[in-house]
Amino acid sequence: MKLELTAAQRAARAEFRAFAAAEILPHAGRWDREAALPRTVIDALRERRYLGSNVPVEHGGVGRDMIDYGLLTEEIARGCSSVRSLLTVHDMVAHAVLRWGSPAQRQRWLPALARGEVLAALALSEPNAGSDAKSVETIAVDAGDGWVLDGRKKWTTFGQLAGLFLVLAQCDGQPTAFLVERESPGLAVRPLQGVWGTRASMLAELTFAGCRVPRESLLGRIGFGLSHVVAAALEHGRYSVAWGAVGIGQACLDACRRYTAERRQFGVPLADHQLIRRMLTDMIVDVRAARLLCLRAGWLRDQRDPGAFMETMAAKYFASTMAVRAANDAVQIHGANGVSDDYPVGRYLRDAKVTEIIEGSTQIQQITLPLFDFQEL
Repeated sequence: MKLELTAAQRAARAEFRAFAAAEILPHAGRWDREAALPRTVIDALRERRYLGSNVPVEHGGVGRDMIDYGLLTEEIARGCSSVRSLLTVHDMVAHAVLRWGSPAQRQRWLPALARGEVLAALALSEPNAGSDAKSVETIAVDAGDGWVLDGRKKWTTFGQLAGLFLVLAQCDGQPTAFLVERESPGLAVRPLQGVWGTRASMLAELTFAGCRVPRESLLGRIGFGLSHVVAAALEHGRYSVAWGAVGIGQACLDACRRYTAERRQFGVPLADHQLIRRMLTDMIVDVRAARLLCLRAGWLRDQRDPGAFMETMAAKYFASTMAVRAANDAVQIHGANGVSDDYPVGRYLRDAKVTEIIEGSTQIQQITLPLFDFQEL
């Protein structure tokens, strides 16, 4: 495995970075305060084929490899984690359809997802079910010509905008996945407000009250919903979130370098204080280490190596905890300015904490990672 990026990968990263600097970074603070993304940025993502870019060419996508995909995710998150979260959930659904969809489902949904014509979201968490996803309480009943769903989903990222939901429900006591269109009769979408981090990710609560969906809404088999369909989506999500956490860490480092060079205390720039240098050193090394873990996970995913699963989990664990450490130090370095809206580091801390919760919490990974036999490097 080569740790250096190719010339093509460096060019792609430069493109992603320029896009984020022009279209995302100048507006991220306002989007956070308004708790919403404007259509303009979503249209810009769509026009550049950044939504659903993991969909293969034969299904209407651009077929971005995992390294390029990771670089895209990092640069987007460096500008705004809420925009990154749109890529994450949309592409999670696309990945699940690609992996477990029937030929008809792939033909219908993948080109539309790859073009961003339909936005997708994962409807997994519930008021009484988070990490314990097998205990979801939403019920799906066979109605002969279709299925009837009853239940509630909460914390559905971009549920306010999505036109297609990947829903996990119990069918005869077995976790089963369904593709549910927004306009399905019996589905109500309610915006959720007041979240702490990734405030512009436009969360929603979904209520299924006798929601009728056609037979072909079943994704995979009955009983395969969690172990196969949602598991595939979550694995892709962990990879995306890991790179997104690297983006947050890099944004913290960028902000602190600027601030410590300009801010003077006790007659000298902050950057000349030894304890500040120690914090910056930890940030530099942590960000680089997290990026290398993500690169290894991406390389293994492209090689379809079975070890990619645990390497992705390790990358997500380290990168998310790193982002929290970096953001916490960034706020400390900025002092009172760090907890004001005049500087972005407070937002970085709130967004970083979210990465420790979504797509497998830090604690779930701590009890899971020791079960794997990692390959020696």
